[in-house]
Amino acid sequence: MDCFEPPIIAVDHCTGCGACVAICPDQVLELGDTGAARWHGEQCLLCGHCAAICPEQAVNVPSLADSLGLESGVEPVGRDGGAAAFAELVVLMRQRRSCRRFTGEPVATGVLRDLTRIGSTAPSGTNCQAWWFTILPDRCDVERLGEVTADFYRRLNKTAANRWYRLLNRLFGSGSLDTYYRRYYQSVEEALRQWYEQRIDRLFHGAPAAILVSADKRSSCPAEDALLATQNMLLAAQALGLGTCLVGFVVEAARRDHRIGRLLRMPADERLYAVIACGHPAVHFLRPAGRKRVAPRILRIGEEEKWKQGAE
Repeated sequence: MDCFEPPIIAVDHCTGCGACVAICPDQVLELGDTGAARWHGEQCLLCGHCAAICPEQAVNVPSLADSLGLESGVEPVGRDGGAAAFAELVVLMRQRRSCRRFTGEPVATGVLRDLTRIGSTAPSGTNCQAWWFTILPDRCDVERLGEVTADFYRRLNKTAANRWYRLLNRLFGSGSLDTYYRRYYQSVEEALRQWYEQRIDRLFHGAPAAILVSADKRSSCPAEDALLATQNMLLAAQALGLGTCLVGFVVEAARRDHRIGRLLRMPADERLYAVIACGHPAVHFLRPAGRKRVAPRILRIGEEEKWKQGAE
């Protein structure tokens, strides 16, 4: 936040229950001599826990907005929905698939803005919320980003095709050029041919809009923050009947080609972590797709350490 304002506690409404004091992660709240809660720090995480837990609504955090201000409909408000909400969430997660066929119908800019607002509800390291969302609402701008990205991979493929460059990269570098050649060269070459000769979009798949998620590289965990926000937007788009697809090739190109950062008006301390192609899906799946079976590891480290100590 550019302008920090500490939490305001209405002492006339505060009953001194201490719920806000107990939950404060920064421990900047305390019960004063009068029995009412008070703020005694210099900064706070601005997590809003204190306002959310107060039974008397005696806490206000001016630096935080009370609502997301969604443009596309009535904003949901309420407590946990219990088993019904859990079931709906699981269904939503299972139904979301990457969409690679779009109708071409434009997505309203207000809906795209709403998706970014919903993305901002994700957790972030130290609650810094140091993410940035860039919306490309028009197909022509999506194509422009695709052109610059395609040019990067055209040059990369030209380099990777030279076996002497690959040999030098193995001997004096990380060997990543050789790995790229083996894994991606042929498919990228074919995608480039289809784009330049037939205008077939294998990158954004014809999506009419895109949302770019970046974050301040100086924050504690920018990649995690950006990707958590991205997942929120993917699920919200699914609930709105929109199709989405993550475009990792653009993210990778942006890390190596500064022209992409300049095209996106991205400051030097900002890094791109996700690109979401977005549009109205031209295909509708009849049922959720299966997933690989999960076999989590169950660790009881404390018991194992006790057993080792006993064996010694």
